[in-house]
Amino acid sequence: MTPLSALDHLWSLAGCDRAAVDDIHFEGEDPGLPSVYRVGTLASATIGAQALAAAQCHRLRTGRGQRIRVTMRRALAAFRSERYLRIDEGPAPELRDPLTGFYETRDGEWIQLHTNFAHHRAGVVKLLGCANEYEAVVKAIRGRDGAELDQALADAGLCAALIRSPNEWAAHEQAAAVAALPLFEIERIGDAPPLPIGREAATQGAAQPLTGTRVLDLSRIIAGPVAGRTLAQHGADVLLINGPHLPNVAPLVIDNGRGKRSAVLDLRDTSGRDALLGLAKEADVFLQSYRPDALAARGFSPQALARVKPGIVYVSVSAYGREGPWAMRRGFDSLVQSASGIAWTEREAASASAPKHLPCQALDHATGYLAAFGAMVALARRAVEGGSWHVRLSLAQTGHWLQSFGTIDDGWRAADVKREEVPDCIQHVASPFGSVAAVAPAETMSATPPRFSCPPVPVGTHEPRWLG
Repeated sequence: MTPLSALDHLWSLAGCDRAAVDDIHFEGEDPGLPSVYRVGTLASATIGAQALAAAQCHRLRTGRGQRIRVTMRRALAAFRSERYLRIDEGPAPELRDPLTGFYETRDGEWIQLHTNFAHHRAGVVKLLGCANEYEAVVKAIRGRDGAELDQALADAGLCAALIRSPNEWAAHEQAAAVAALPLFEIERIGDAPPLPIGREAATQGAAQPLTGTRVLDLSRIIAGPVAGRTLAQHGADVLLINGPHLPNVAPLVIDNGRGKRSAVLDLRDTSGRDALLGLAKEADVFLQSYRPDALAARGFSPQALARVKPGIVYVSVSAYGREGPWAMRRGFDSLVQSASGIAWTEREAASASAPKHLPCQALDHATGYLAAFGAMVALARRAVEGGSWHVRLSLAQTGHWLQSFGTIDDGWRAADVKREEVPDCIQHVASPFGSVAAVAPAETMSATPPRFSCPPVPVGTHEPRWLG
């Protein structure tokens, strides 16, 4: 699998014109990072797909084409954006909680805990019945069997994953559900007249592909926020909506908040729901990464929004997909890697003493870029044929696709890439957090270079309203 063949697959699955692929050029080959998986191919193809979709949106508006170039080196830097983030020339706030990681169980299995949110950490400690410290957690887990503990944590709504081999995962009912789904879905869910991309009709004056496009971003952590950030870098007005009670991870707010405004609405209250509905009626894209059906319970299902805003493009990102017994299970990139055999395979290849994750949050970033890609494909279809659209993706579906690429013998021996080795991939911006040094957009576009119109800001900085 090469970046071009992977892009061909994405372009074909989305039903796009194959001739457009001639406008993109890829450079580089795997392994670009220490992994037996073709992470560089995944990075180049997904970043290239969204860049090509943005170029097609711009062509629809202006009639002008452009050339796109994606180098694997820059694409992999983008996939490590949170790792390379710096504030005032110093380290960014801590990304991971000390209890997050792998633990050996009584029966010789391994389990991963994900405790980056304080309430998840507190829940794990309570379930284990131990002190809130690392050594106590190690001891408690050594007294439990892996599969039993994995199920108990899931039943309690906590975040963990038993380490499974690829064969063990393939035999699981959730793996079968994921395998039965396409990599992503772009489904027409309602009728609407054709609507131009942006607030104005297509003109020669569209500065960027999505200038004038309004995006509501109801997502946190990496995958959904990367999608919103990607739409922002192509000119969209992206309004991030957080709940006042919802936790965030500080460096991810900074890294993925570039190009966005940020407001707070409490969807537990009628006033908050009414305010969000008012914003949605004026939006083009509604992006969310809640668990399946969580927003539907608040009145914000794809079908409900298609009724109140014909022409909406609704994007849903989940952990394990919309089907199967784990559809409602909480999950993050690293947990999907652990459950689906990726962490097991990396360990076996390197003869490591414990499971190993990929050298970046590849499922998160790839899913984010694919979500932006799907949103732009839907916006282009809406401009030509009308309709309301639903784009659906999951980390598990992306992981399944990555695993289908096959592995690279001794790929784990590739040299790691330190931040000081990619200074040309870093851009600097003044922000309320200080001077932010973060990875720039990876793609080169000849007519509409991607850029961010505003710096990242603290959660809730802005009023929940559209500009203009």
